[in-house]
Amino acid sequence: MKILIVEDNKILSNNIYKFLELEWIQSKQIFDWIWIPLELKNDSYDLIIMDLWLWEQNWIDIIKQIRESNQNLPVLILTARDTIKDKINWFNSWADDYLTKPFNYEELILRINALIRRNYTNKNDITHIWSIEIDKNNKIITMNSTVIHLSKLEFDLLTYLVNYKWKIISKKELLEKVWWEYDDFFPSRTVDIYVWYLRKKLWKNLIDTIRWEWYIIK
Repeated sequence: MKILIVEDNKILSNNIYKFLELEWIQSKQIFDWIWIPLELKNDSYDLIIMDLWLWEQNWIDIIKQIRESNQNLPVLILTARDTIKDKINWFNSWADDYLTKPFNYEELILRINALIRRNYTNKNDITHIWSIEIDKNNKIITMNSTVIHLSKLEFDLLTYLVNYKWKIISKKELLEKVWWEYDDFFPSRTVDIYVWYLRKKLWKNLIDTIRWEWYIIK
């Protein structure tokens, strides 16, 4: 396993580097996001750990550059910002996970391992449902041979529902498993909105709502 650390705080970057070294994980440090494309061109990585502040003004473009170089490369964001709006924006950028500062290094390892394991499991994984094809490897959705552009959250929500086809799934479960968030302050209406997005982009009868609290794909 090899990880690219993109962090302008050299103390934090060194601490991450040393901790990964203790876990027998090879890593490399760079201190500015502009070097990411060159690194991905010249070397192979299994995951990127990236500080949000480095690319706050260009974060969508940076993620796009990473995906163009390697569709499957997981991106873990480090950030001090943790509002609901921020979290939704990060996931919609096709980032894979985030960790708020200050963080526990043991949790960092858990998140790294989870992303690597998920990425390995999803390779060459193509699922069909009705006229829809879901390419989890390249994160591409096609319907009747036409590519349908989904956001990161829309893609994750669809794949989660499809993975549990015929199972009735609650809003709470979706918030925990897709948004990785559930508390009394998180708007459950968020799920309704994204289900509506999927129906509008794909097929209006794809997802059934049961009593406004549960969803199912049949």
